[in-house]
Amino acid sequence: MTKADIRFDALHTDLWIDGGWRPGAGSARFDVLNPATEEVLASVASAEIADADAALDAAEAAMKDWAARTPRARSEVLRRAWELMTARLPDFARLITLENGKAGTDAMGEATYAAEFFRWFAEEAVRADGMITHAPASGARIMVQHKPAGIAVLVTPWNYPAAMGTRKIAPALAAGCAVIIKPASETPLTMLALMPLLEEAGVPAGLVNVLPSRQTGKLVDHMLHDPRVRVVSFTGSTGVGRKLLHSAADQVLKPAMELGGNAPLIVFEDADLDEAVAGTMLAKMRNLGEACTAANRIYVHKDVAEAYTARLTAAMAALKVGDGTDPSVDVGPLVNADTRDKVAAFVADAVARGATVECGGEAIAGKGFYYPPTVLSNVPADAECVADEIFGPVAAIQTFTDQQDVIARANDTEYGLVAYVFSGDFKRALQVCERLDYGMVGLNRGLVSDPAAPFGGTKQSGLGREGGHEGMLEFMETQYISASW
Repeated sequence: MTKADIRFDALHTDLWIDGGWRPGAGSARFDVLNPATEEVLASVASAEIADADAALDAAEAAMKDWAARTPRARSEVLRRAWELMTARLPDFARLITLENGKAGTDAMGEATYAAEFFRWFAEEAVRADGMITHAPASGARIMVQHKPAGIAVLVTPWNYPAAMGTRKIAPALAAGCAVIIKPASETPLTMLALMPLLEEAGVPAGLVNVLPSRQTGKLVDHMLHDPRVRVVSFTGSTGVGRKLLHSAADQVLKPAMELGGNAPLIVFEDADLDEAVAGTMLAKMRNLGEACTAANRIYVHKDVAEAYTARLTAAMAALKVGDGTDPSVDVGPLVNADTRDKVAAFVADAVARGATVECGGEAIAGKGFYYPPTVLSNVPADAECVADEIFGPVAAIQTFTDQQDVIARANDTEYGLVAYVFSGDFKRALQVCERLDYGMVGLNRGLVSDPAAPFGGTKQSGLGREGGHEGMLEFMETQYISASW
């Protein structure tokens, strides 16, 4: 597929600053590839320091009016953005498939999910509730309100080109903030395509700016040292998150960090196996496993391991691999060669240590960054894929017999984003959930992401929450006024 296959009126490839397209201060550009064909989709402008300064100037000017608007006025703009994006979901889904590689159904799911953040935060914009109470000792009134924090720098990954952007833009706008978003270099086209829609919805010029760039570290570090920036929101690896936190410390910025994961999925002997397999398919294969929420370590009780593995293998082997623009395809390519090669290395390591390949297990030859759905059984605890995110379509199965042991194994990681539990005993399942050191748990469900829920983790998986009511508060500061009357 090429640029001509995209159904938007125009494929935007320049920077979006102050409500208009700019080629960038320099002449640098970079190519965006179609992972299914390895063909060039577009050449995109690469932002430089001067472009970041222009975006900061525009954001500063636009935020003064936006922050002063009533919550209802901001709400109506966000509601309109949801309506416009919902009307164009097939176009966004197709563009997501072309630059990210995910299958059409998966891409449509992301586009729908992405749009829903505008609707949710349109509703939350009018609910930045404060309070008035009596100070018990002094008798003074304690008045608490929430105010826009300031300009926010948003840095998003390639695995969800639309949703990771809207999950940050929508709450920031609801809170009254201006934003500068730096999308991943692999997938900048979807976020650029969103900008004319936001303009049509009534977002003022300069309030949202998009800076694709191959100089990510230099560009973002420069913005985080500008005193006008007060929030940094990042989704990506824990390693990069640590670097951003170091930069944010110099200006004592408010950080929102959604970082890496190593999700355990536990199947107890009393689980409904059909439900458990269906949930595993969601938790493992949504977005081809290229998600921080993907089930990475699958622990199955020894009594049901053989039956579970057989059913999961059949479900994985039945998936059709190919170009995601084909509606009959279930599994598209991985985003790039490095990701595919890393997945292949994880499988090779596990097999070398004694794991059994139940299906898949070999990279697909030819053009495109394809790797087949793969099931590994008898995965040893020292396999590299147990300690690190696979970020691909590989289900790595281990067994257990003791509840306390599997909880300890599930918690034995520096990450704490999400875990999954399948059991027919609701009381036991809730007890296990409470002992899992994770910010989110899917109980008899393989999907936890929801705009109305607080998304985020513990330990090295991040700081703060996205979505829910908490998502807007990440872009607000609490102000307390003491008064007597």
